[in-house]
Amino acid sequence: MLAKVLRDRGFDCVSTQETGNRGCLDSEQLVFATGQGRVILTFNVKDYVSLAQECATTARPHSGIIVSDHLPFRELLRRTLLLLQRHANQDVTNTLLWLQDYKTHDVSS
Repeated sequence: MLAKVLRDRGFDCVSTQETGNRGCLDSEQLVFATGQGRVILTFNVKDYVSLAQECATTARPHSGIIVSDHLPFRELLRRTLLLLQRHANQDVTNTLLWLQDYKTHDVSS
């Protein structure tokens, strides 16, 4: 649902379900996203923080990782929009972003 709402607002995004990758390993998801030049947003904080550290240690690039705790949809959307606005003209390659850091500014949803 988040991917559709973001697309409706002009962002180029897809969901795991839409790409047919549901059930793939985390590392496979990250490789797929990187191959498409996409940042991945996940609630699987523990595993993706570990993957980001592994990528940094092995100099394996990724297109960016956003991690988040589970949030009500409106809050998830609000924070995601704020993050997208703040990083609109920035390259987040090899960056681990925490959605919890994007909660102090109101963005209409």
